[in-house]
Amino acid sequence: MEELKQKLKVQIIEALNLQDTRPEDIDDNAPLFGDGLGLDSIDSLELMVLLERHYQIKVEDPREGRKILQSVQSMAEFIQSKQQPA
Repeated sequence: MEELKQKLKVQIIEALNLQDTRPEDIDDNAPLFGDGLGLDSIDSLELMVLLERHYQIKVEDPREGRKILQSVQSMAEFIQSKQQPA
């Protein structure tokens, strides 16, 4: 899980072009939107594309997306739950 969270942080920084942000600057549980990283709705679309491109996960329900994209931790947990063998 730690490796996945680290990888996600790098992918978020690259996808959103956060030039002055390093992976260690992003707290696993800090909110990605609002007070945390300060991302906006355009960024959320980019993160959805990231999930689809890198993890083959498509999020159909915007309400589910809000929960998934709360933090790096919530994204990692969601990815892991989708990658578990059924």
